[in-house]
Amino acid sequence: MDYCEREQEGKRLHDPLISGKKAERCVWVPGPVIVGAGPSGLAAAACLKEKGVASVILERSNCIASLWQLNTYDRLRLHLPKQFCELPLMGFPSNFPTYPTKQQFIRYLESYAEHFAIQPRFNEAVKEAEFDSSLGLWRVKTTTATEFVCRWVIVATGENAEAVVPEIEGTGEFGGTIKHTSLYKSGGEFKGKKVLVVGCGNSGMEVCLDLCNHNATPSLVVRDTVHILPREMLGKSTFGLSMWLLKWLPIQLVDRLLLIVSWLMLGNTSRFGLDRPPLGPLQLKNLSGKTPVLDVGTLAKIKSGHIMIRPGIKRLRRHTVEFVDGRIEKFDAIIFATGYKSNVPYWLKEGDMFSKEDGYPKKPFPNGWKGENGLYAVGFTKRGLLGASMDAKNIAKDIERCWKAEAKHSTFSLSLLPQSVS
Repeated sequence: MDYCEREQEGKRLHDPLISGKKAERCVWVPGPVIVGAGPSGLAAAACLKEKGVASVILERSNCIASLWQLNTYDRLRLHLPKQFCELPLMGFPSNFPTYPTKQQFIRYLESYAEHFAIQPRFNEAVKEAEFDSSLGLWRVKTTTATEFVCRWVIVATGENAEAVVPEIEGTGEFGGTIKHTSLYKSGGEFKGKKVLVVGCGNSGMEVCLDLCNHNATPSLVVRDTVHILPREMLGKSTFGLSMWLLKWLPIQLVDRLLLIVSWLMLGNTSRFGLDRPPLGPLQLKNLSGKTPVLDVGTLAKIKSGHIMIRPGIKRLRRHTVEFVDGRIEKFDAIIFATGYKSNVPYWLKEGDMFSKEDGYPKKPFPNGWKGENGLYAVGFTKRGLLGASMDAKNIAKDIERCWKAEAKHSTFSLSLLPQSVS
């Protein structure tokens, strides 16, 4: 009888609340349990498999990369060149464009999972994961009344687990369409309508452009400063050029060069209500995780007046928005491009590795991937797929050492047993 069977038998015999009821199913996992089958979870599973370590992935949805497949808009492309978005051990097909489409990226992830024979357990939403110090093991409970018991837990739910929708006075009075970008697919449903987009990150900017292209009339709420950079500079991707310059120059100088070239290519964005932060784009990214906007054509629409800039919202009324500057304007719909957040604090019963406030590892990059008692994190670096790949490689190496040490110990122990005489 293994650990799980003994555990369930003990509960049935001694716990009056369980006796007579259908007990949870208990599953022993000799390798790590990975929570989340997005790009980060797939990368971790592939790196572990390369090291000879089997894993189990638990995914709350019915597919891999559910954010990409179910909660992204149709025109989405990777904002960075494909070489910066590859997962470990397998690159993109050579015939893919520099900036793959959403559909191409999903195909790549599906091929990746197939290549490494990764088969997540779908529709297994984790409701609680807790380390049992008396056993030295993790208990991972899911909504299917299953408890997975393991030595290692890898949190791969990522930075974009739950949509963030701000509370605004009068939301219930508005009467028009209100949705988060996670539910937005195309500007086609808003043809001929006035739409207010809240949030001026890459998603908000691109949704505004998509609305323009579908003959809607968008306005963009900009509540904070923002760095807008051209997606390409001097014939190279802005991101790639930045990474190359950082090999030779201090970050402050690279930021200065990026801003000079941006000013030459895009002009003074402050004239259009898009003030830049005092810190340069790379320094700001390092300190706060705030990503600069890589322009794909939205700024030209702002300059031409096809997209209007608006300040923060004070309150909503019937098809009406009152802004903080006193302006009152009619709108048919509001789209929140207000980002996502981690959901780790809701289900992980652990207080040392992850912050309860934002659900991110407390240790800064590049040291946030490892916690205590076999707990790991992949994809929380605020550095995209490059950061997730680094995490996955580090985790696989670390677990491999434990895995091999235990295998060696088991082999040694078996060698001490008396040999049968034939």
